[in-house]
Amino acid sequence: MDGMTRGEVAEKAGVNPETLRYYERKELITTPPRSDGGFRLYDDSYVERLRFIRRAKDLGFTLTEIKGLLDLRVDEEATCQDVKARADEKIEEVEGKIRDLKRIRDALTQLASACEDSQGPTSECPILDAMENEHALNLNASNAT
Repeated sequence: MDGMTRGEVAEKAGVNPETLRYYERKELITTPPRSDGGFRLYDDSYVERLRFIRRAKDLGFTLTEIKGLLDLRVDEEATCQDVKARADEKIEEVEGKIRDLKRIRDALTQLASACEDSQGPTSECPILDAMENEHALNLNASNAT
């Protein structure tokens, strides 16, 4: 039986070799057949699947979401609209994260500007003081504009 070792397939796919076993446990890839000597032997389909998973992760999909996308791929009843719906959900999630990050940036900018000329001890640091005062920072999502 011909095939690649875990290290070889991992190198071709650009992932860590331990990732393969982890993905097997998460049922993102199937357990490959074994050689007569008991070694796992992977074929090119594993490389392509691992690359798919890596690219989906790069787009922000979780492993659970990726499993769902892979399941759609083999579901004869699924359509491109089903995949688009998943992408639209991810876009909404990313937009929320962007709003959160902008709120954090704005709060940090405000704190940093309050400390521009301060040469005093850390006991008088406006940034540290604001972090101790739960009402000093305006980071709640409900306060976003």
